Amino acid sequence: MQESPVAATPALRESEKAALITLLGDEDPAVYEAVRSKLLSLGAAAQEWLRPHMFSRNRLVARRVSEIVQAIGREEAHQRFRRFCLTHADHFDMEEAAWLLAQTTDPEINVEAYQAVLDEFAAELRPRTALFRRGSQILSRVNDFLFREQNFSGHSESEDEPEHCYLNRVLDRRVGNAHTLCLVYIAVAKRLELPVAPVDLAGHFLCRYQTAAEEIYIDAFHHGRLLTRADCVHHLIRTQAEVKDNYLSPVSSRYWMQRLCEHLAGLYEAAEAPAEAARIREYLGLMSPRLFI
Repeated sequence: MQESPVAATPALRESEKAALITLLGDEDPAVYEAVRSKLLSLGAAAQEWLRPHMFSRNRLVARRVSEIVQAIGREEAHQRFRRFCLTHADHFDMEEAAWLLAQTTDPEINVEAYQAVLDEFAAELRPRTALFRRGSQILSRVNDFLFREQNFSGHSESEDEPEHCYLNRVLDRRVGNAHTLCLVYIAVAKRLELPVAPVDLAGHFLCRYQTAAEEIYIDAFHHGRLLTRADCVHHLIRTQAEVKDNYLSPVSSRYWMQRLCEHLAGLYEAAEAPAEAARIREYLGLMSPRLFI
């Protein structure tokens, strides 16, 4: 059965746009809420002609337009990430998914600029790693660059917060959690064509460098500390976790995103931000295998 076509929203006349902008300067909260609701219902179609008014001399209008443009952008980004969750199976580009997630909270992110930063990281590293063949030598150079020169580090356990889960904020602040620091490492490694993948060591994310000759685990949360398989097993024993082979094997990008979203939802709940937590838990529900389309 075909869906009925959705009727397009009639375009507003210039006089109607001008009237709505004028009403945004009304001090009556009820008037503002009515106008805001109307503009939000127009969605992305309203953004283009609203944007110039973000710089209005009327500060109230400028502030309200900025808030509405941001709200429309977030809703558009929310719908894009919902579609992504529904239409991608186990394996997808982790970095692409991370940018889509970040845009749900900050739709104005210049993704291309951040990608250029990661490109520059790889460009700096390429000549430093090109002369080496052993994985430990290559990874040591990557670690020196990311954790000593660029100062990436893991947050202290008492300071975890939602911003550590968003890739743009991690690149801005050079601080992240195990999930996102692994992503930074993998994003740079991918640009260098290094065989690095995420591993879930009983709740603590690592990266694994794997070739026919070498297997090295990288703890990006702890300044890229290089670990052997035996080191990882000893960690499981010390933390009284069950030793399972799948703890030392790469996980799918979908699994990585699910764990990131679970962690992020928990942080929002701890911060008493129920609306944000509900939004993230909606993504988790959409990533359920039974909902793949």
